[in-house]
Amino acid sequence: MNWDQIEGKWKQLRGKAKEQWGKLTDDELDQMAGKRDQLVGKVQERYGLAKEEAEREVDAWGRRH
Repeated sequence: MNWDQIEGKWKQLRGKAKEQWGKLTDDELDQMAGKRDQLVGKVQERYGLAKEEAEREVDAWGRRH
């Protein structure tokens, strides 16, 4: 699924994002509304990952959904 589709289906997919990255709050997930760059930034911040690693995780998650 591409990120335009993810943004469009964010309300359905945010639960799966919460399962993957439980440290993200519901408010954060609502605010990012499926925007890839914001999700990468929050994953990087909450989990202490390098930007490249966070991008890989988010992209892999996006491909699965």
